[in-house]
Amino acid sequence: MKLIIAYIQPEKLPSVKRALYDREIRKMSVTNCLGCGQQGGYHETYRGVEMEVNLLKKIRLEIGVNDDFVKATIDAIVEGARSGKIGDGKIFVLDLPECIRIRTGETGHDAIG
Repeated sequence: MKLIIAYIQPEKLPSVKRALYDREIRKMSVTNCLGCGQQGGYHETYRGVEMEVNLLKKIRLEIGVNDDFVKATIDAIVEGARSGKIGDGKIFVLDLPECIRIRTGETGHDAIG
């Protein structure tokens, strides 16, 4: 089992969800977050005052999958989020030692579904 964490641009969420649904991956958690990577932010002027904005709006996806779905999940995220420009995002793949479905008490691969 793996936990896939992806940071993407907010406007790319619908296309990423569509790509995931096409591969029958429907279970995910989505969180709004702030951050910056290589793009480093930007400068803007507000009421005559120069401001540095270095924490940009991002979307964090967390998807727990069985090993058979890891490649399909990563491919779907890349397909839906890639624009070819700096700031497209990052994907992290972590080992998931245990998963428990609270409603039924199922554990492991059965709990992820």
